[in-house]
Amino acid sequence: MDEHTIRLLKECDSGCKMAIESIDRIQDYVENAELQKVIMEYKKRHEELEARSTRLLQNNGESEKHPSPVAAAMSRLTTEMKMMMRDDSTQIAKILMNGCNMGIQSIGEYRHKYNDAQEVARSLAGELVKVEEKFLRDLEKFL
Repeated sequence: MDEHTIRLLKECDSGCKMAIESIDRIQDYVENAELQKVIMEYKKRHEELEARSTRLLQNNGESEKHPSPVAAAMSRLTTEMKMMMRDDSTQIAKILMNGCNMGIQSIGEYRHKYNDAQEVARSLAGELVKVEEKFLRDLEKFL
């Protein structure tokens, strides 16, 4: 597996892990059953994509990539601060939508940067972007 393919898969893997961690962190604040259902649906989708990226990396002798500790800490801090100010479904939707936007931008950037990656990685990255875009649209009704 070439370098661009490995790097793109690692970024997808890290992005999925970051999304799952963010969803887990926000779970304690969710009181709206419909919002909870949406969030859990997208957590499952991210877990499936993360499992695929990890499996592809491991099958090629590569390790998975975890989110940067600094990025994870900033995400935790930002979430906690925003939830202290207002802890309703609208605030939760906004936080998750911001995460979706960051994921779309990040994976889009890496897809462009690693343009020579094999189709398996480009396809997985495309699926991840589509999941983020749909999650974003599904969260809009909670604003």
